[in-house]
Amino acid sequence: MSTPRTTGIELRTRNRTLADIVELVSSMRFAISLFVVLAIAAIIGTVMKQNEAMPNYVNQFGPFWFEVFRKTGLYAVYSAWWFLLILAFLILSTSLCISRNAPKMIKDMRSWRANVREQSLRNFHHKNAWRSPLTRAALAGQTVARLVDAGYSAKLVEKDQATLVAAKRGAANKFGYIFAHSAIVIILIGGLLDSDMPIRFQLWFMGKTPFAGSGLISAIPAQHRLSLSNPTFRGNTSIPEGASSDSAIIPQATGVLIQDLPFTILLKKFHIDFYSTGMPKLFASDVVITDHETGASFPATIRVNQPLLYKGMAVYQSSFGDGGSKLKLTGFPMTGTDTARFQIAGEVGGSTPMARADQSYAVEWSDFRPFNVENLGRDVRAVSKTASLNEQFAIGLDKRLGSAGKNAHNKDLKNVGPSVQYKLRDKTGQAREYQNYMQPVTVDGATVFLAGMRVNPADPFSFLRIPADDAHTVNEWMRLRAAVHDPALRALAAKRYAARAMPQPGADKMRGQLQESAEKSLVIFAGGDKEAGFLAISHFLEKIPPAEQEKAADIFMKILNGSLWDLWQTARDKDGLAPVTADEPHARFLQLATNALSDSFFYGAPVYLQLDDYTEIKASVLQVTRSPGKKVVYLGCLFLVIGVFSMFYIRERRVWVWIKDDGAGADALMAMSTQRKTLDFEREFEDLKAKLPQSA
Repeated sequence: MSTPRTTGIELRTRNRTLADIVELVSSMRFAISLFVVLAIAAIIGTVMKQNEAMPNYVNQFGPFWFEVFRKTGLYAVYSAWWFLLILAFLILSTSLCISRNAPKMIKDMRSWRANVREQSLRNFHHKNAWRSPLTRAALAGQTVARLVDAGYSAKLVEKDQATLVAAKRGAANKFGYIFAHSAIVIILIGGLLDSDMPIRFQLWFMGKTPFAGSGLISAIPAQHRLSLSNPTFRGNTSIPEGASSDSAIIPQATGVLIQDLPFTILLKKFHIDFYSTGMPKLFASDVVITDHETGASFPATIRVNQPLLYKGMAVYQSSFGDGGSKLKLTGFPMTGTDTARFQIAGEVGGSTPMARADQSYAVEWSDFRPFNVENLGRDVRAVSKTASLNEQFAIGLDKRLGSAGKNAHNKDLKNVGPSVQYKLRDKTGQAREYQNYMQPVTVDGATVFLAGMRVNPADPFSFLRIPADDAHTVNEWMRLRAAVHDPALRALAAKRYAARAMPQPGADKMRGQLQESAEKSLVIFAGGDKEAGFLAISHFLEKIPPAEQEKAADIFMKILNGSLWDLWQTARDKDGLAPVTADEPHARFLQLATNALSDSFFYGAPVYLQLDDYTEIKASVLQVTRSPGKKVVYLGCLFLVIGVFSMFYIRERRVWVWIKDDGAGADALMAMSTQRKTLDFEREFEDLKAKLPQSA
């Protein structure tokens, strides 16, 4: 019986090193080791996002590990030189395994194994002997007929004073090994055909270089462009509604390559539908294709998993984005005593200059979303009464600045309306990213405007919660914010608070002390360049003996809350507005406003931009591919199915019947074997055991 060998080809040569290398490369253990390495690489390529911009990897892993992963090619695993080298060696190793074992298997499939002896058949586990009144020739003919009727191929072999009936069934099981291993080679060859080796060849030997600049795609020089004859590629093109594209972008580690297309894609309309969770349910693109060679045009609709096939290329619906929506916003100062709002406009993907406080900024508009489904589940974390004041303030700050949608335990999915995302970059090149929602939302029972901020692109947004006033605007909070930083208004508010808290005559001294304490509390809360808000208060209270801290904190917060109320009324008086009613809703507003004022120190922006109006322009992201290896891979998959089916569902069985003369009749000895002993084999043996000895 021929079975695959795990050892490799053994060369007969005096060069022992060469013989060892050939034996290793052609061995099954070497192929299996390569498979394991490929599996690990595939896991890495699945877990780690591939072909991202290099700054994203720096932010995610840090400078040291970024460089380590870059040199090992983990950012583009499937096109790394070592990955392609493993594929090549695996093709070679598997091919050698096939060439070594396939001829022996085919020879064994054709063989009847007629060189067995009577004694060896008696040593089989599955055997049966009987006596027949028929002659040896007649019994042999009857046995052959019955084995053929049972689905076997049979052959008569004359022995010395005996006749051997050799039969076999399911010999095609050996094709399972041949087809399965051939499928591996074919699929790997298809993978190499669809790899970026042709692009690497052009980079190494044809003077092509990635483009790392910016500008119009049509103006990019020829050394950064790939011709129509490029045999394989996979690139993306983002097309806004009403615009067209005749090229695709292929990302590289140090830039991009531009792949010219033989046709132009015009996006007429982009369609998108969402689930209630905010996840895309369906998106499709209505396009018009214009052939550059013939000038002919035709409409088509590209859907997910329904690509457009044209001129040997496939155009897939990959993703979607913003195509340059036009935005109108109102800016509110977030520093100093300035309250003058201003208008600003922008376009997603563009940049708008802005000057604030003798410093120039650029607003880089990153994204716009017409609606956002967020998890507004109530955050149930509580502040421990036994925690230190510093810990309490830290926990409270984290609760207020935490993402409004990161609570995984109590999900409350709601559409919170449009949002705008932008970066605010100063003249030194430093930038923070912001995400502001257009409409107020209800979080923890309070109506607030969410203003998100993050320093690194890999970080989640932390949200400043600005309470909405009676008119559902941020105007009152902005008025209070400016007043906190105005020394004159703070002094006047402290005086009003002291007079309100101690109206009785003859308490001028105590009233003066309370006024001084109130003004000091506002100064500490307003802070300076290093710290402000609750953080500054906690550091101030740490100077008090621990035994008295809790009582001092209670008094301090009562004075601060009362002073802030009068500061709010003072600021309204200054603007010619009537005082607000002292009731529960306004007290709640002041509490939320105080929390937001404290958190605003960490917002890190000179302005807050509130979205007023927009004109949405959608963009479709299409993936254009040329994959000559796709059909090769399909053929390999077909071979793999045939091979697996043959190995698992076709069982090879061999039957030998030794017949010899015995006086007036003949004696018969049957033996049966198989590669895998199963219940079906046992039943089949019992059937033959009962059928063959039967009289005609």
